Amino acid sequence: MANSIILIGPPGSGKSTIGKALARKLNTSFTDTDALIEARTGTSISQIFIDQGEPWFRELEQEVLQEQIAKIDGVLSLGGGAPLSDPAQTLLRKSGATIVYLDVSLATAAPRVGFNRDRPLLLNNPRGAWQALMDKRRPIYEVLATHIVKVDERAPKEIVEEIVSLTQ
Repeated sequence: MANSIILIGPPGSGKSTIGKALARKLNTSFTDTDALIEARTGTSISQIFIDQGEPWFRELEQEVLQEQIAKIDGVLSLGGGAPLSDPAQTLLRKSGATIVYLDVSLATAAPRVGFNRDRPLLLNNPRGAWQALMDKRRPIYEVLATHIVKVDERAPKEIVEEIVSLTQ
């Protein structure tokens, strides 16, 4: 659907928080691919990484992304790594949705993420791992984005208002 919005960005950028608030503001539905994966598997994302490994998770994530984009109608929040594969990027480009990249700095993301055990890709050296992920992911996020919204030191309400003004 042309009025649909897809939120992309790294862990700690606020995709779930902003997505829920944005959906409320626009009186539409909110879907989070990570939450769908956890509901489908009955386990947490971090546990999936431990039990099944990242390749298995990425395959499932791609499947969920494909299903959600096929029926998108509202606000869709993607896991940080969801837009990285070529097939995912093709799906996103063809979706017809507005893609908003929530751009966040390490300084802002760190306390939000907490660099805890629930972030499987950030286990050993959390800050270094986050920065390395971003060095790889930022160009992809930027190329896919219809709009880039900086989230550092901003209240969710302010971010939502900016997204609404950009997408109306």
